[in-house]
Amino acid sequence: MESRAAPDLAQTYAAAIDWWREAGVDMDFANAPAPWLAEPESKAAAPARKVERKVVAPVIPEKPQIGGDPATWPTTLDEFAAWWLAEPTLSPAGNRVPPRGTVNADLMVIVPMPELGDSDTLLSGPHGKLVGNMLRAMGVAPEAAYLASALPAHLPHADWAALKADGMDAVLAHHITLAAPKRLLVLGNDILPLLGLEKRQGVRDLPLSDSGLQLLSSFAPDNLLANAKARAALWRRWLEWTEKT
Repeated sequence: MESRAAPDLAQTYAAAIDWWREAGVDMDFANAPAPWLAEPESKAAAPARKVERKVVAPVIPEKPQIGGDPATWPTTLDEFAAWWLAEPTLSPAGNRVPPRGTVNADLMVIVPMPELGDSDTLLSGPHGKLVGNMLRAMGVAPEAAYLASALPAHLPHADWAALKADGMDAVLAHHITLAAPKRLLVLGNDILPLLGLEKRQGVRDLPLSDSGLQLLSSFAPDNLLANAKARAALWRRWLEWTEKT
């Protein structure tokens, strides 16, 4: 009887492989996936750094008050005319025209702004001709009248609400105080809110402290020129006003 030595482990393994190959199985399958490459060692994630972002509002330059510091305003009517032409906050652009007349005039006439063609003299065109005819009919001599405008330059699309909010009302009140007229004629509805009044025609007390002034208000010169009925209504109110005082 022939005796054989027991196969070693390598022979046993090779024989098993050959057996499975003969059976047609040359690959190993498993239901669960097996990683062939080792996962890299993960570094401990550093805690996320919280960055606080401060929202900085854009810096909007403060809009200067019209006229600047009231403490520096002129204290006489003569000084006011020079200041009216030079103070940078009074008008952003345009040719400025000074008022004309003297202090304590019998009648101060205020129009919204200089005429388009005014250069050195306020109301030098059709509006001025209208006002001059009115003064003659009213019996007011040219030297007894003080002519002024609420704005120093011609500004056809003026934002009157913004002008009041920015301080033009205080400038106008100061102008009237320095002029100290006996009567006040306001030609232009847009001027009235600067004086603290509603936009309506007629005679009213001027709401300035210790002024004791009354004013008669009507339409602006361009509207008066275009409307004969408005001119007639102004004349009737003037007669009623002056007959009472």
